[in-house]
Amino acid sequence: MAKEKKIFIVDTNVILHDFRCIYKFEENDVIIPIVVLEELDKLKRGSDLISYNAREFTRELDRLSGKQMFSKGISLGKKLGKLFIETGKEYSKKLAESFPEKTPDHRLLAIAEHIGMNNSNRIVILITKDINLRMKAKSLGIEAQDYESDKVQNLDQVNDVIPTIDGFDTSLIARLYEEPIGIDVSEFKFKNPPVAHQYFILKNTKLSVLAHYDPFTKMVNRVEKNRAYAIEPRNAEQTFALDSLFRPTVQLVALTGRAGTGKTLLALAAALHQRKQYSQILLARPIVPLANRDLGFLPGDVKEKIGPYMQPLFDNLGVIKHKFKPESAESKKIEELLKDEVLVITPLAYIRGRSLSNVFFIVDEAQNLTPHEVKTIITRAGEGTKMIFTGDIEQIDSPYLDSKSNGLTYLTDKMKGQDLFAHVNLIKGERSYLAELASNIL
Repeated sequence: MAKEKKIFIVDTNVILHDFRCIYKFEENDVIIPIVVLEELDKLKRGSDLISYNAREFTRELDRLSGKQMFSKGISLGKKLGKLFIETGKEYSKKLAESFPEKTPDHRLLAIAEHIGMNNSNRIVILITKDINLRMKAKSLGIEAQDYESDKVQNLDQVNDVIPTIDGFDTSLIARLYEEPIGIDVSEFKFKNPPVAHQYFILKNTKLSVLAHYDPFTKMVNRVEKNRAYAIEPRNAEQTFALDSLFRPTVQLVALTGRAGTGKTLLALAAALHQRKQYSQILLARPIVPLANRDLGFLPGDVKEKIGPYMQPLFDNLGVIKHKFKPESAESKKIEELLKDEVLVITPLAYIRGRSLSNVFFIVDEAQNLTPHEVKTIITRAGEGTKMIFTGDIEQIDSPYLDSKSNGLTYLTDKMKGQDLFAHVNLIKGERSYLAELASNIL
């Protein structure tokens, strides 16, 4: 007996998160409430990714459209279900008593309730990234779930502590200090074979060494403690982070960790240290306005509006500048790079659409990006470009992202083991003892 297909009702925020979401529900049917199309129409004009996703979904819908979409449905493809558009429905007595206002969310609930009542033999599920809407739906007896298609199920590898592996022979560790190209990985007899660009600490009772696995040479080599534009690593994780930032074969780096661990500072210092190898250094971050107020709410011109959002990046640059005297050549060089726009600090939205060749590109606060946004950014990489994504997956400002669904987590999970990718999770806070104490106990 064939299994009855489910019916998934898709909210606007899911489409804005992933405009191809309608193809992610396998053989089940997908319903788009008419109120969702109204909301998309209001959002399609603009230069940010939300507007882009609204436009792309509308184009996709136009490609699929036909009279059947409002009655029998349109096939989404081989082994996929059908797509329906559902028009507005009357409020039930229960819904009207609970939510009398005719908001878009409540209109959507009316449609979901109607579909459930008229398909009692099938499982009907509302898919939304809005937690409150999920709660409202459940109060009416409507099953509601988050959009799980691009969620990472296991966060362990994102939050991994750099492994310390004990019990190695003293002579083997000593050889790592003597052999510049490293030692063949087969000699270490690891219990679990290392993945590309994995970092670890090898030790025994007498010696220890910071090590890295090179997937191109199949060698384990020693990681030296290097400085970057007067910034010196203060712990093993920071040493590994700088190594990944300096390593020519690594074109994509993810630096995760809580605030104060030095992610952005190390990336910027490494960029300045290698500035002659690149035509431009770009340091960007997504603008996520607080309290749902966009840039238009802030006073001043465009530069003044974006200033508060970019200030943390300038603060990191200030830390590096303060390592030198104001009249020093290094300090003057930073000012020159800014003036000549070789070093550019800008909102991420201003970068979209560009082809980035021979650029050292740092994307800060990447946990506030969707997986699709991260993909869009990386696909802009041209020859000679190195991309670094930094962020804290536990500090997310976007209302529809969490530690498992944000772009930084998705990137780290999907790219693990690729020979051009390295990930370092920084654990120890180095901003100050006060900051570390607050982070640990408050």
